[in-house]
Amino acid sequence: MQVTPEGQVPLDGGWFVANLGRLAWESAPGFGTWRDFNAPDADPDGPGIGVHVHVFQPGESNGYYHEEDAQEGFLVLSGECVAVVEGEERRMRQWDYFHSPPGTAHITVGAGDEPCAILMFGSPDPRRAVTWIANATAARYGASVERTTTRDSEAYGDLPAVRRVPARRPFGPS
Repeated sequence: MQVTPEGQVPLDGGWFVANLGRLAWESAPGFGTWRDFNAPDADPDGPGIGVHVHVFQPGESNGYYHEEDAQEGFLVLSGECVAVVEGEERRMRQWDYFHSPPGTAHITVGAGDEPCAILMFGSPDPRRAVTWIANATAARYGASVERTTTRDSEAYGDLPAVRRVPARRPFGPS
């Protein structure tokens, strides 16, 4: 592990044991903070699963409403969120699990009074097909693109630069 001012960072794709509160995370305004566990040098054709933990405040989302051609899974570790799934709102609380088969349009948005932490699983393949979908329900939460697109540069073109940050609640200091 490399030690940085923001926390520990794995040096390569090898194994490690680490406390989430001691790792460096990434953040973008309005999209919370996340710790990605995907190996940067992983073979996209090899077996694998993308794993990360995402923490967002009430009103923040983990991205924009979208569907992927890969299965995903979301386990709420703490706090509450609203999952917008196929245009419908579903409240999720600690230990609730959302199974998202390929082609399921969805997004999660922090709710309640505390940060929401979700363990997320999906495909690590950067070539997977993703469509960001304009959706009125997701738009009420600020979690929709204006126009449906398959280009991430269009969906997130206005996103401020992602920056490295220390862990935040519930894993780090308040």
